[in-house]
Amino acid sequence: MPPHDLPPQSTWIIPNFVLRVEDLSHPGASIFFDCVKPKEALKLAVEASYTWLYTPLTAPTHVKTITLVLRPFDGVAYTFGTHETKEINFSLDWIKSSEARAQDEILGHTCPGGLIEGIADFVRLHAGFAPPHWRPRAAEKWDAGTIRRLNGSMKDSKYGVELFEKVAGESVSSLYTLYCEHLETGG
Repeated sequence: MPPHDLPPQSTWIIPNFVLRVEDLSHPGASIFFDCVKPKEALKLAVEASYTWLYTPLTAPTHVKTITLVLRPFDGVAYTFGTHETKEINFSLDWIKSSEARAQDEILGHTCPGGLIEGIADFVRLHAGFAPPHWRPRAAEKWDAGTIRRLNGSMKDSKYGVELFEKVAGESVSSLYTLYCEHLETGG
């Protein structure tokens, strides 16, 4: 599992975990179980969510059960639930198609979470799912080509900061300096 710097929290109320595999003979099921200890992975995910999104006083206590469903379907994953139960459906077909990088796909990527969130936010923005508080400025230009190249470069290889120089022609520190200058000039 990837390292996580989570402070220990004994006060979290951890929901019950349920695992359902709809096709145990599917190759994706074998790959999943070779890479993951489901109980530990789900517990780590809940603890990480609670640690970074809540305080011990605000963490949800109403969620009683989280069910992880492994089954064949097109796509990667989706979630749904009620006030007390949550369900994560994860595609065995996707796991099989991602076999070379299955552990990173299942347990998390090695790149910074902000990069993953930034790419997801880019997609949300362009798909029309931007929340009301996102206010584009006239001078802003989102470079779809750079986003696609970053995303594509991470598909079959491990993340490294040299990726930005390869894709954007600048180092991470140089890009950050340009970003700060952009903000200072009212960009």
